[in-house]
Amino acid sequence: MKRLFDLSAALVGLLFAAPVIGILAILIRRESDGPAIFSQDRVGLDGRLFRCHKLRTMAANAPNVPTHHASSAHITMLGARLRRTKLDELPQLWNIVRGEMSFVGPRPCLPSQTQLIEERRQHGVLTILPGITGLAQVNDIDMSDPVRLAEKDAEYLANRSFMGDLHLIYRTVFQRAGSGDRVRTN
Repeated sequence: MKRLFDLSAALVGLLFAAPVIGILAILIRRESDGPAIFSQDRVGLDGRLFRCHKLRTMAANAPNVPTHHASSAHITMLGARLRRTKLDELPQLWNIVRGEMSFVGPRPCLPSQTQLIEERRQHGVLTILPGITGLAQVNDIDMSDPVRLAEKDAEYLANRSFMGDLHLIYRTVFQRAGSGDRVRTN
């Protein structure tokens, strides 16, 4: 049921999001050099890597590090607004269509985040698809605390349900729950 919901909602979402993504891509390109869509290797189901897509919110020369290690100086003005509204996540609908992600699950991390990967492996969290949002995100737990994050992801794994997923999506969209990974301020 979860995959059917993910696929049908992502396809419908892409129909409506495509023009928004197109307009935002133009605005991103006008504000700074570099591609509008940012693609990066992330850790997915069973620890396999996949290319995760987002609207670019940082300068093209920003280092390839976890967000909590990145400097706020690299975030563009439009990028800050995209992050706040979570519109930068729209291209991940394509990852859902491809079966690499779900709407709800643990946020996919970078391959370099070895402590988080190991904590998730120990908690069995790598046995489910990563998600655009999740229990940890709506509780403002980000990747800077890998142990706590993996524990919250494991709590989601143990208690997940279709209705629970709908509730997390509702909280993410309508209650603006979850602020995302914190960025270093310089």
